[in-house]
Amino acid sequence: MKAMRTYTIVLEPEETGGFMVSVPALPGCFTQGASIEECRERAIEAIATHIAGLEADGEPVPEEAGSPQLLTVTVAA
Repeated sequence: MKAMRTYTIVLEPEETGGFMVSVPALPGCFTQGASIEECRERAIEAIATHIAGLEADGEPVPEEAGSPQLLTVTVAA
C-alpha cells in the first residue's frame, strides 16, 4: 500500500476564468480547473503523477514542511 501524503494546493484565478493550481511543496507540479472542485480533483491527479515521476527517477519525494503562508503587501507603483 502506498503512503498517504497531504499537500497544500494554491488556486490563483485566471483572467479568462477558472484557476491555475500549484503545489508549493512540489516545484513544477501544476494544473488548472474551471471550478474549485475540478481543481481539487485535477490536483490529486497531478500530484500522483508528479510523485510517480520522482519515484521512477529515483528522486526523493518532498514532504510538506508546513502550510504556505499568504501575505498581502502594499507598494507604491
